[in-house]
Amino acid sequence: MTRQELMTKALALAKQTKAVETGVGVLNRVPELFKQFFPNEKAIIIADNNTWKAAGEEVYKHINDAGINCAKFIIPDEEFHAEWKYIEMIDEVLKSTGAIAVSVGSGVINDICKLSSHHQNRRYLSVATAASVDGYSSFGASIVYQNAKQTFECPAPLVLVADVNVLAAAPKEMTAAGYADLAAKIPAGAEWMIADLFGTEPIIPDAWHVLQDVLDDMLSDPQGIAEGKPSAIAALFDGLTLSGIAMQIANSSRPASCTDHLFNHILDMTHHRFNGKLQSHGFQVAVGTLTMCAFFDEFFKLDMSKIDVDKCVADWPSLESEQARALELFKDFPAPKLGYTEITAKWQDKDAVRAQLTNVKENWNEIKAKLQKQCYTFEKMQHLFKLAGAPTDPSQIGVTRQHLRDMVPFTQLMRRRINLLDLAKRAEIYDTLVERVFGKGGAWEIQ
Repeated sequence: MTRQELMTKALALAKQTKAVETGVGVLNRVPELFKQFFPNEKAIIIADNNTWKAAGEEVYKHINDAGINCAKFIIPDEEFHAEWKYIEMIDEVLKSTGAIAVSVGSGVINDICKLSSHHQNRRYLSVATAASVDGYSSFGASIVYQNAKQTFECPAPLVLVADVNVLAAAPKEMTAAGYADLAAKIPAGAEWMIADLFGTEPIIPDAWHVLQDVLDDMLSDPQGIAEGKPSAIAALFDGLTLSGIAMQIANSSRPASCTDHLFNHILDMTHHRFNGKLQSHGFQVAVGTLTMCAFFDEFFKLDMSKIDVDKCVADWPSLESEQARALELFKDFPAPKLGYTEITAKWQDKDAVRAQLTNVKENWNEIKAKLQKQCYTFEKMQHLFKLAGAPTDPSQIGVTRQHLRDMVPFTQLMRRRINLLDLAKRAEIYDTLVERVFGKGGAWEIQ
């Protein structure tokens, strides 16, 4: 199946995005698509100083030349994350103009336009300027609100346009970040399999297959990513788009992220900088992805058919003790109630834990084989990232291994989504896994 056939099939399943236009020199298609999907509406280009130069100015010209009433708004800040103050800024712009947003940028601008458009009960058109994230076509926007990184429910763009020449001209580190974001779907998929096994978030077949069936192919040319090869970047963008469509199908980010992304959320919420600069979503996710690959490597070395289910259930903490643990852990965190809220939603009683662990114990060989088939080893993922130009060590984004280890308890508690660490807590192997990953001889050995 060609990539175009694959995209056509995916769009038939998509709940929100009705058109994806990817190719060389396709910015001139924006006016026709705008007229088709937003007839008789005004347009407003939303960009920053860099994306205005990369594509915004050309899109603006094409739209005006086509006789469409079009304004522009350039976000003035040189460096910014998806934070609430920008939602308020674009809310006001869209409210005062009554126009349809034409988002020209990468993940941050797209997410801002996505949520602000939703606030105005409008859809929007997205023009991608880098193959850097999977959020272009995703359901929901990830925004820092009240010091917490939160995913707000809002529909994906009605139309998505990506000129391969523009994508290929983006800074190489942005494309490498997109590669890492796509690769995160490997361990995230394995953790979804665990949630499915536990009965908390069953796998949605259409959402799974639209991405996971082609994910290996989409990740197969990391060297081409590093070299800026248009065909490799086009394949990467298609993979990122399919990831977003999988989220549309699921009405959730579950098909695309789990613990791998939570390290990124912590760093964003604590305003982490390296050499004075905010680090990209994809580069922070790269470190989280490698960490989860390392955890799975160590997990597969254990024999879960020998766990003492009775002891694990007897030792299983009450909700009150878990709430207390969360409040203590998060007391100095920017969002001190976050862990409490999420563990309250995620905690399950002893009967549920017994059933889950019994299932794992009695079917371990089959479960292990399925998870191993899904996962990449730490060594393989690290090699792919090295070829693509993505981080291969936390120090490359200014995070020490000790800092990374200190984040692990937060990731287990800060989202109600079941993950590998939740399984480890139930089976009383959590401390073992952490020690093996960060201890002597581990992937992230702390010297």
